[in-house]
Amino acid sequence: MAIRNLRYKGDEILKKKSREIETIDEKLQTLIDDMIETMHKYNGVGLAAVQVGILKRVIVIDGPIAMINPVILKTKGKQEVDEGCLSFPNEFAKVIRPTEVTAEYTDRDGKRIKVKAKELLAQAICHEVDHLNGEVFIDKIIPGTLEYIEPTDEK
Repeated sequence: MAIRNLRYKGDEILKKKSREIETIDEKLQTLIDDMIETMHKYNGVGLAAVQVGILKRVIVIDGPIAMINPVILKTKGKQEVDEGCLSFPNEFAKVIRPTEVTAEYTDRDGKRIKVKAKELLAQAICHEVDHLNGEVFIDKIIPGTLEYIEPTDEK
């Protein structure tokens, strides 16, 4: 496993749509493992392959859960949430997200799974699926709520 380089604000790849994955092979398994390790290194809740420069429809969410070709089938309710993104370090804002989502994805073993998610998990799935569609949270913020938090040098 390896820590992958993150792509940051202003990188054009973050605005590109990711491609469907047709084959679950060793290379994809390595990518998933690397994404999980990278997400944990930077204390993320989730990570999309595009954030490490790979335009493939795969996301990981802390758990860890690997979701290949995820699709949001249904949403319910609305919640105002605080959100940040590993590709936008130290930037946080309020965003409106569904309270619940029903999603379907292929797991790393090739099994198709349907999941109902609420609150933080629903938020994370929506945020990461947005990445796969070339959308970033900064485009969806409630106006006037963007904050930059100065990093601290705690060791």
